[in-house]
Amino acid sequence: MTDRPVHADTGGPTPQGTPRKAAVAAWIGSALEYYDFFIYGSAAALIFSRVFFDTSDPATATLQSLATFGVAYGARPVGAFFLGHVGDKYGRKKIMLFTLMLMGISTFLIGCLPTRDQIGGLAPALLVFLRVLQGLSAAGEQASAGSMSLEHAPDGRRGYFTSFTLNGTQFGQIIATLVFIPVAALPDEHLLSWGWRVPFWLSAGVTVLGYYIRRRLEETPVFTEAVTEGTVARMPVAELFRDHWTDVLRVTCAAFIATVTTIFNIWALSYATGDDVGLDEPVMLWVGVAANAVALIAIPLWAKLSDRVGRKPVFLVGAIGSPVMMFVYLGAINSRSYPLVFLTGIIGLGVVYSAANAIWPALYGEMFSSRVRMSGMAIGTQIGFAAAGFAVASAAGIASPEGWLGLSGWQGVGIFTAILCAISAVAVATARETYRVPTQELGLKGAKAEAARRARGGPDVTRGREAEAPVKG
Repeated sequence: MTDRPVHADTGGPTPQGTPRKAAVAAWIGSALEYYDFFIYGSAAALIFSRVFFDTSDPATATLQSLATFGVAYGARPVGAFFLGHVGDKYGRKKIMLFTLMLMGISTFLIGCLPTRDQIGGLAPALLVFLRVLQGLSAAGEQASAGSMSLEHAPDGRRGYFTSFTLNGTQFGQIIATLVFIPVAALPDEHLLSWGWRVPFWLSAGVTVLGYYIRRRLEETPVFTEAVTEGTVARMPVAELFRDHWTDVLRVTCAAFIATVTTIFNIWALSYATGDDVGLDEPVMLWVGVAANAVALIAIPLWAKLSDRVGRKPVFLVGAIGSPVMMFVYLGAINSRSYPLVFLTGIIGLGVVYSAANAIWPALYGEMFSSRVRMSGMAIGTQIGFAAAGFAVASAAGIASPEGWLGLSGWQGVGIFTAILCAISAVAVATARETYRVPTQELGLKGAKAEAARRARGGPDVTRGREAEAPVKG
């Protein structure tokens, strides 16, 4: 018997990974990439309705601006099929580099766009095109970074190391918001001419730094050995839907939980600072900063807990608690009490939602074998995230006087969020628990799982803390 991990197909030992280096690369890369992605959200909520759309009807212009935010989410499933296939066939590192460059270039170009007053209807068309490119980039970012971290991590600590991907995402959102606070405080004359462009131009330096960091990262041991031994899937997406279609569907439904963060960061920001409520824009931006700062601490703690008690119970805390806190947060906004807004925002997004956000890279990635892991994560999450992205525009319609399907106002938005979170909770509650399954057996079923277990030397011979407990099947 051997105390090293075993390749699932050959039974031979798999090289050791570099979990800390992979986690740091995932954290920094995700932070830099999602800085680009999130500054668009702030601009869509606060500025773009006055720059790229017809301001004679402010309500319609706001709805159109928020809809462009959702366009990227519509493009993400398309990108997921292509980037997932490439990542499983040619490596996770290639996708991590490609997505970073695509995001950086498209974001910089958004900052260079002429306005509607300058070129008419072509301006919003170009904005939508570049937003689509952002969406294609984001389609492969978290799946590649999550797969990279998971496959480098030791058994028993996969939740902790993969959580750095989402921790980096939250940090990117903090930086994006901090950049927009002084921008939003500018007089309209400067804000609408050049001020809003600065955060987008800053992405150039961000992209160069991120590329340097990711270029130095090694490919995962599992994928490297698969290439050496010729066991890489020839058609990963076809294999995925043949053997794992139920897991893809489960991940898609589970990913609806992302509605919480898009409603909180985009729609609630627009609602709180609009004419109906009238809260101060810079103050509301600070609410997002405070909540995400707390999330930086909460995410690794929730992830560590999932390595001890399982992925499902931790995720369900977030999926069930988040819609409850969304009602409380929107009620606090409607009360116009800044202390209540800060308190409920921090608890809701910073603590409760972090339970689900922290562990989904491990939870979703552990459903698939290494042959199709990136395809499964990318396709499943991006279809679900598409619903979350368009939830912003849906929320704007629900909150209008006409409402939608009998729902209206901020209470209707809360109910809408709760419905999507309920779907997510059911999907995860019916999933297999995987936190004690050795990495080489993840996603394998029946005879393949048994063969890998026998080659490994039995259920108790694993890396890290997994030796302390039997494998749950």
